[in-house]
Amino acid sequence: MRRRGFLQAGGVLSVAFLAGCALPVIPKRPVAGYEDALGWVRHREGRYELLLPRVEMGQNIGTALKQVACEELGIDWDQLTLRLPHTGEMARVRATVGSESVKDFALPLAQACATLREALAAGHTEGERRAEPRPMAQLRAFQRGGRHVGRAVPIEQGQAIVTGAPVYVADVRLPGLLFGRVLRAPVSAERASTLGSMNETAARAVKGFVALVRDERLQQASSEGIGIVARTPGALDRIEAALDARWLSQGGFGQADIDQLVDVDRRLADGGFKYRVHEDAIDAHGEWDVDLRIDIPLAAHAPIQPRAAVAAFDAEGRLDLWVGSQDVYYQRDVVCQRLGLDQDRVRVHGSRVGGAFGGKTICTVELEAAVLAQAVRQPVKLQWTRAQEFRQGFHRPPSSHRIRVRLRDGRLDQWWHAFGSSHILFTNAGLPVWMQRLTDFVTDAGVARGAQLPYRCASKRAEFALSRLPVFTGPWRGLGAGPNGLAMESAIDECARQAGVDPVAFRLQHAEDPRLAGVLRAVDARAGALPPAAPGLRRGRGVACGIYKQVSYVAVVAEVELDARGQLRVTRLVCAHDCGTVINPDQVRAQCEGNLVWGLGMALSDRLTAVDSRIGPGSFAEAPIPSLDQIPPLEVVLVEAGGAPGGAGETAIVATAAAIANAVREATGVRIQRFPIDTGLLAQTTTT
Repeated sequence: MRRRGFLQAGGVLSVAFLAGCALPVIPKRPVAGYEDALGWVRHREGRYELLLPRVEMGQNIGTALKQVACEELGIDWDQLTLRLPHTGEMARVRATVGSESVKDFALPLAQACATLREALAAGHTEGERRAEPRPMAQLRAFQRGGRHVGRAVPIEQGQAIVTGAPVYVADVRLPGLLFGRVLRAPVSAERASTLGSMNETAARAVKGFVALVRDERLQQASSEGIGIVARTPGALDRIEAALDARWLSQGGFGQADIDQLVDVDRRLADGGFKYRVHEDAIDAHGEWDVDLRIDIPLAAHAPIQPRAAVAAFDAEGRLDLWVGSQDVYYQRDVVCQRLGLDQDRVRVHGSRVGGAFGGKTICTVELEAAVLAQAVRQPVKLQWTRAQEFRQGFHRPPSSHRIRVRLRDGRLDQWWHAFGSSHILFTNAGLPVWMQRLTDFVTDAGVARGAQLPYRCASKRAEFALSRLPVFTGPWRGLGAGPNGLAMESAIDECARQAGVDPVAFRLQHAEDPRLAGVLRAVDARAGALPPAAPGLRRGRGVACGIYKQVSYVAVVAEVELDARGQLRVTRLVCAHDCGTVINPDQVRAQCEGNLVWGLGMALSDRLTAVDSRIGPGSFAEAPIPSLDQIPPLEVVLVEAGGAPGGAGETAIVATAAAIANAVREATGVRIQRFPIDTGLLAQTTTT
């Protein structure tokens, strides 16, 4: 492997062990082109078929890309059938990550559909065609007033979901299907653990027992795995209890150890910031007008659907694998390498994913299912429990921020943002220690995402440090953009207060990008005046904004109220969103609403703690997500600045939590510096 090729690979990595070494399988991330897109769309006898090149995981990208195809082909909605292909039917495409599906795939698809349309018009009904690159201005799909694009249409698979049709991998049923689970020590897989003892005789006596599998390929990082296979899902619990596995593990840690590793002030004292986002010279001495420390904890993806996979070998040893993954081709690569199979002997079937948010990118349950199916020579379904999701998956890394700002004549003059965190793209869930140290010679762009200051300032310095943690960390919705936005927009709000300027006006004075100013004006206009508080309540309004990956823009206004006991309620969230040309306004609004709820969780509930050398929570009761009674009215204004479509899936997360924190500051005078918000602290301020 060439060093340059490794450093440019990026993305999420999963360890695949070879004889004598431990090199990870590197995910391949090809850029989708118009010639590739010809393999996505087909025509036969007046009917069209679209093979979906993206994973469908709630963003309803199948609906949007079908709109593009129907518009460009000039056909009715019912003339085109959408299908999720397996890996043998289509050339490799990159993982479904980063809000890239419309941004990167709509244009190649439209170009391919234009080629197909013209070929059919010329009487060519057989064979393959070469696509011609065309600018957006020459494509029907991106013109205003179309039949399909820019309008609400029926959601693909919508009826199947509400009627319980088998669209998820957990719904797969095969003849002779068995059920599996892999047991591990109750400690983080970053700590070496092995099986000490077990009661195999008792386990085999359990009704429904099929097999006990000990295979080195079940190892996850430093954690030995023991597979069990049963005839029913319920038997797995009884077998696990009877087996009574006892484990040996090395080392120990708690939450205090994690906090110390990312502590920004410790890093400032040591001068240990290796990576730069802005590199201007800053006078580190003297007084600061704003000096904030913001601490944001570990957080889970918490998908409603725990990850699952179904593996089945045929009589000739070919493997079919059904997965709920963001990268079906990567699953194929890992399973082929670990099981020693050629790619043409493995077909990976993508299924609709019930929530992923960056967490279903590495190969875990998919390999476990394949190993167990190979061992018992029958189809095996393996689904993680909720506790396994929390304790064996990777999570948003904690981050600790120190932001210091000097103002001059009420304007930003010197900005210094230092923070400590852990790896995101180069996750320890896939990289061994020695290889992660190689990546540390460059940087982790996922951690830096969103740390660019989008405001005019004479001098900007932003720097960060990375520490490998004893728990798994990796991509979480928006990567570093959410935590960085929360810290930065909290500081900007304090700057506005120090300058004595309205928070919206202060941001408009400093906004460098006119599209950022556009969403600020739009959200301010929609929000209107803050209603007066009812007797016994305190009310506040906050604003925050940001740019996601330099292509999409958002501004959010939050309104909150507190009662006499300090109980906090978010009463309204208003979002203005600009992602360029909008293919489906309903689905863009839905993505914004999902991000608003994620931001609500960042502010009010998201937190994982480490206990006894592992992630402590094992259920939603212990690590709650926002519930329906916490969700305020959500208003979304779409600002169409035109141009190429940008990403909508993760943009609003950069501003929502900060808008809520800024509203609390307005209502109480308290600047929240540790998240999620401690209502006990607010109760103290309310009564004083």
